[in-house]
Amino acid sequence: MKICTFNVNSIKARKDLVIEWLNHRNNDIDVLCFQEIKVEDKNFPSEDFKKLGYVYQDISGQKGYNGVATLSKLEISHYQKGLNHEYFDVQKRVLIDKIIEKEIFVINTYAPHGDLRGGEKYYYKLDWYKHFINFLKENFDFENQKIMLLGDLNIALEDIDVYDPVLLTDSIGTMPEERELLRQLLNLGLIDTFRYLYPNKQQFTWWDYIGGAIWRNEGMRIDYILVSKPFLQYVKNVEVDLWPRRRRSPKPSDHAPVILDLEI
Repeated sequence: MKICTFNVNSIKARKDLVIEWLNHRNNDIDVLCFQEIKVEDKNFPSEDFKKLGYVYQDISGQKGYNGVATLSKLEISHYQKGLNHEYFDVQKRVLIDKIIEKEIFVINTYAPHGDLRGGEKYYYKLDWYKHFINFLKENFDFENQKIMLLGDLNIALEDIDVYDPVLLTDSIGTMPEERELLRQLLNLGLIDTFRYLYPNKQQFTWWDYIGGAIWRNEGMRIDYILVSKPFLQYVKNVEVDLWPRRRRSPKPSDHAPVILDLEI
């Protein structure tokens, strides 16, 4: 069983690339979690993905910004959209589903990007994370439930997760207060599957479009697949697939997909 998180940076712009990539992989992914789809639910290209077997779909989109979608070949039941908060749920960032057969909660997440310290978006990101952590604490049992939280979390947790920790010190995604909030999220009882399997490996998931950063591998690891402790025993491998990022045409997302391989 394979589950993927992929910030597509507009499903409208990236649909052909994603379908080409899935065919390149022989359509081996069972659950696809997209972030930053940037379309309203009614405009999501559902039929194109149903043709590839993703007949179970849950979408929480908005026009031009944000948005998440979970597509599955396995039956899923919709659990919740958003965080039960009028202010934070204006932006479509969280979608929770349950893979029925496996009793797995899938929390598809697109965290705010933030801004330089002191800006409005900076405070929004910190406040969003605080509410997100409290929401999870109140609604899930990470010691006993099989939970997967995955997506673009917009924070590089450690210096190994950025290409130049000196140059990027105190920049968006590396500020100590951001990293502390991600650690608080992990401390709920979640394990970073990539770092668990590869404690010393440097691997990025995002590269700026500017200056050909992907070809110099000047990136950051900001996309994660986190699992609760009861889930860890099923984790076989985690990979970052660079094929859809190292494209010139169709134009790629600035992120690469992260894929979790499970034996369950």
